[in-house]
Amino acid sequence: MVNILKVYKDFNISKKFKNSIILIGNFDGLHIGHQKLFNIAKKYKLKKKLKIGVITFDPIPKMYFNPNMKNYRISNFEQKLETMKSYNIDFLINKKFNKKFSNTKYINFISNVLHKKIKPKYIFVSNNFRFGNKREGDVNSLKKFEKIYDYKVINPPPLKKNKKIVSSTLIRENLSKGKINVVNKYLKRNWSIEGIVKVGRKVGRKIGFPTCNIDLGDYIISKPGVYAVKVQIGRNRKKLNGIANLGYRPTFNQKKILLEVNIFNFSKNIYNKKLKVEFISFIRGEIKFKNIDQLKKQIDKDILVSKKELRKNYE
Repeated sequence: MVNILKVYKDFNISKKFKNSIILIGNFDGLHIGHQKLFNIAKKYKLKKKLKIGVITFDPIPKMYFNPNMKNYRISNFEQKLETMKSYNIDFLINKKFNKKFSNTKYINFISNVLHKKIKPKYIFVSNNFRFGNKREGDVNSLKKFEKIYDYKVINPPPLKKNKKIVSSTLIRENLSKGKINVVNKYLKRNWSIEGIVKVGRKVGRKIGFPTCNIDLGDYIISKPGVYAVKVQIGRNRKKLNGIANLGYRPTFNQKKILLEVNIFNFSKNIYNKKLKVEFISFIRGEIKFKNIDQLKKQIDKDILVSKKELRKNYE
């Protein structure tokens, strides 16, 4: 049974959610390292008979302090929320990260926010957790006040795969290299981009290869190139096979990076519909072709490879 997850935009939570288990972090992507933390929290929930809450921030602090950093997120807020629901979370505080909040001293965050407004019994954080003005607070800062404010800090050792700590940074690095198979293992699901289908230049349609154009928003940009993908339209849970080009379309001198998706054997008008595009395999990098005929021949080859990859992944 999936919990009904209550979402707050500030720390003024309901009385019934006080004295709970609290997890704090950005949780971008909710990868297997995060999932380890959530699974331990679930065990505490059952054993201690407490509710679980999550404190996260929007925008991600690093994006707030670097306003030119547009493409950074592994997942958007809706995707994060959907994934959290599967971990039996009771409430989420999605705190707006702004100048006033960024100036909060770490000791004031502990005393005025955590203690006075939330009163947690357990606080789950990763080892590299930092908080407060100038990132002066850390795990040890939280532990110093355990007895004073009657909570216990839980910070399990980080999850490692192939001697590397699984982190959002590691996932971004692998995305930049087009290593989708590695990323999907770290996420324990297919990495996906969600967006609204926009009217484009209709270049694909003119060459017999119609595509759905999706703005990338704040998503991290994976390695430009061609990918085998699965597509969901709107709330329809059925997944359709397709191929996607993520890049600048050098043959057509496109200046803005774009995600274009061709759904196999599909001809319906889905402008302004929401699409979820799951990335399955990286097919090839971007190429500038001499002419349209060369491009069309390569597209035919890419489709064959894409269909083979999709069969291989879903046999």
